Amino acid sequence: MKQKILDRVDKLKDELINLGDFIFDNPEIGLEEFKSSKKIVDILKSNGFEVEMGIGGFETAFKATYEVGNFGPSIGLLCEYDALEGMGHGCAHHLQGPSIIGAALSLKEILKEKNYKIVVYGTPAEETIGAKVKMLQEGCFQDIDVALMMHGAPDTTTDVKSLALSNFTIKFHGVSSHAALAPEKGRSALDGLILLFQGIEFLREHMREDVKIHYTITNAGGPANVVPKYAEAKVSIRSYDRFYLNHIIERFSKVVQGASLMTETEYEIIETKRLNNKIPVLELNQILMDNAKLVNAPRLSPPREKTGSTDFGNVMYQVAGSCIRVAFVPKGTTSHSDEFLCAGKSEEAHDAIIFGAKILAGTAYDLIQNEELFRKVKEEFKANKEKSEKI
Repeated sequence: MKQKILDRVDKLKDELINLGDFIFDNPEIGLEEFKSSKKIVDILKSNGFEVEMGIGGFETAFKATYEVGNFGPSIGLLCEYDALEGMGHGCAHHLQGPSIIGAALSLKEILKEKNYKIVVYGTPAEETIGAKVKMLQEGCFQDIDVALMMHGAPDTTTDVKSLALSNFTIKFHGVSSHAALAPEKGRSALDGLILLFQGIEFLREHMREDVKIHYTITNAGGPANVVPKYAEAKVSIRSYDRFYLNHIIERFSKVVQGASLMTETEYEIIETKRLNNKIPVLELNQILMDNAKLVNAPRLSPPREKTGSTDFGNVMYQVAGSCIRVAFVPKGTTSHSDEFLCAGKSEEAHDAIIFGAKILAGTAYDLIQNEELFRKVKEEFKANKEKSEKI
């Protein structure tokens, strides 16, 4: 049965590659992916999936569902399709939709005797606002037991971790005055920022080593001969553990408050982005890699221990999930690069679509037909989630 599912992917090869090339040739930035999302949705509709557009408050987001029987495992297949502004598909998001469709259609066409549900989620704007965050808040992804993705990469592998992230805009409001004639009448908003940054440096000594804090001044307040009444900064705080990161944010907020007290200024703390860390499920990672080995995917590599931040982390914080990264560029190549872009329609990229579809289809089949395996994945996720919520 599994081989029949994999063979079915091969029969879809031309259609999947054409879809990937179309998305690559028509790059659309986040929330403007009208052509890409429509192309994916049209294929799913024509193959019997029930489709909802505009979910989660985003016009280019969608959900497509196909169900056999009742109360079977619900497998979520998530895809991104946004391009990088000014570059195009330099992060290989054009490969995801075709791979997801290949997995979804091959399962639907071949697997008839098991109860299961396939839910394909189209998730826009990963590179910018991270739409999965708001989609979660609006109730998306609550109807799936497992969330699966694919991504083009230098190696075929999975991730163990990702960094939880909170971005902040910090504003200080002071009192302006002539810096030479009446400095005593002024209250410097810029001094507030400078003291904040100094406080952050002292805070670094008393944090776990995985915490990263970056900052920059976006508005210094004006000329040197005027005490600045306004100053603004951007601050990013990351950790591999959202629960611990929340603890650090509480301490960071006290540092902001302290800088305000010392300078007699007012402050604002505005959180502009909030991404959670992935809760790893090593059992699920192994199933993906077993299927990657089965289909002879290129450059099989050990799991990545350290990665950046992604809105898929918010999904994986709530649902057992994993992403298979499929090799299509030379080892050591980074995403968001000309090398990724130039390889976008290469033979290796086309192969990655097919490998990704087979790996996802094989993994979904394993979870659907093996109740014990499915149970282990769910239990490991629950245990790891509980473990992460302890400082």
